[in-house]
Amino acid sequence: MKRRALISVTDKSGIVELARALMQANFEVIATSGTVKELRSAGIEVREVSEITGIGELAGGRVKTLHPEIYAGILATGKEREQLTPIDVVVVNLYDFSTSSLDGDLDVERIDVGGVTLIRAAAKNFEEVTLLTSPSQYPELIESLPTGLDEGRRRELAGIGFAITAQYDLSIAHSFASSGSGSARLRYGENPHQSASILSDGSGIAGARNLSHRNSKSLSYNNYLDADAAWRAVADHGDGEAVIAIIKHSNPCGIAKAASPRAAFRKALECDPVSSYGGVIASNSEVDGDLAKDLTEIFLEVIVAPRFSDDALAELQKRENLRILEVARNHHLPTGAFISGGILIQERDQILTESSDDWDLVAGEAVSESVMADLRFAWRSVRSVKSNAIVIAKDQATIGIGMGQVSRVDAARLAVIRGGDRVKGAVAASDAFFPFADGAMELANSGVVAIVQPGGSKRDNEVIEAMSMAGISMYLTHRRHFSH
Repeated sequence: MKRRALISVTDKSGIVELARALMQANFEVIATSGTVKELRSAGIEVREVSEITGIGELAGGRVKTLHPEIYAGILATGKEREQLTPIDVVVVNLYDFSTSSLDGDLDVERIDVGGVTLIRAAAKNFEEVTLLTSPSQYPELIESLPTGLDEGRRRELAGIGFAITAQYDLSIAHSFASSGSGSARLRYGENPHQSASILSDGSGIAGARNLSHRNSKSLSYNNYLDADAAWRAVADHGDGEAVIAIIKHSNPCGIAKAASPRAAFRKALECDPVSSYGGVIASNSEVDGDLAKDLTEIFLEVIVAPRFSDDALAELQKRENLRILEVARNHHLPTGAFISGGILIQERDQILTESSDDWDLVAGEAVSESVMADLRFAWRSVRSVKSNAIVIAKDQATIGIGMGQVSRVDAARLAVIRGGDRVKGAVAASDAFFPFADGAMELANSGVVAIVQPGGSKRDNEVIEAMSMAGISMYLTHRRHFSH
């Protein structure tokens, strides 16, 4: 049976060579009007989509491929493909929307509808269909003809297709938000010269209810990043006692747990009261009037909590430039980042499912329950610190934090310096293994009594031996929490 390929491309690079190879491999090639013109000018006779659908292009050329005959051919599986005229290869690239979206200029005519739909359909049915979205992929298919690419590679190409449509839709959404005046548009991005917007499904920090004074400034990109970091930091400790986190530039200035939110705030503030100025605070429990009075005594950008009492709101709303966010629920979406040419996506790092029952004592003696409680607290706190990260904690509060260092020994030194005399008798957590014993020795020499770390270094034995010699209890979790 003759196989069929559909080609609909904006970028015509390499398309003549691909079409020739497909036809030589006994494919029937169909294409949209612009691509047909390109191929026929090169002497390649292909069928136009309208010959398959029986109707010409509609809506000024905006509707070309949106037809049951086309999508049934792409999406058919198994025996359905015997009853229809299936499409085996889909070659698509989209109208370029990125240029018009960078400065918020909205050009709806550059929004590709049919191309995105073709990509999604072909990607969904990767078990039957090969999707090509870039001229760089053409040589690989040509070399594999007449048999075609294997299912594993078709799955990879489908994933690339979904990544392309995701990034494309984000560009469009940003352009819509930036060209309007609604709540989706932010004051600015990381810097004032960068435009920014926020897209939300209504959950988490992005969907938080803004209870700020009516004249307060709108939230910026950085405000949202810090608010999310703060909210995740308190969520890492679960729903038991009150937890407060103070965040600055996505890193904690202090995290503490106590019987009341007010007590937790005071303990968290003691960790680094200077850096807390202009920070973002999150509470895992209701902000009441007593806590609100304490919060208004320092300059804060944002306060995040699941609830605010009436008297707390009355107090906090006196500050016009204090943003107040009430978060209804969490939504643990994957995390990631844009890089040049693509998007990195990963499962969100969770720490609540971990238990100290699974830790291994590898140096020193088993610690008391109070020290173990501090180790658990430090371990849950270090997840929210940028790597390389060291947290020193005592009495359920951070007292020294070393973050964002390019060496672990520097992170340890920074945490010790910030902790000062309070380090004696405290515990420490490291987000990843110690590559050498020097970082752990910095902590041991400062007076910590126990350390928790993932382990996994090829020099673990050296680190463990050094801690044993120093009389320090060390536990291995066998799970790291890098945060770049």
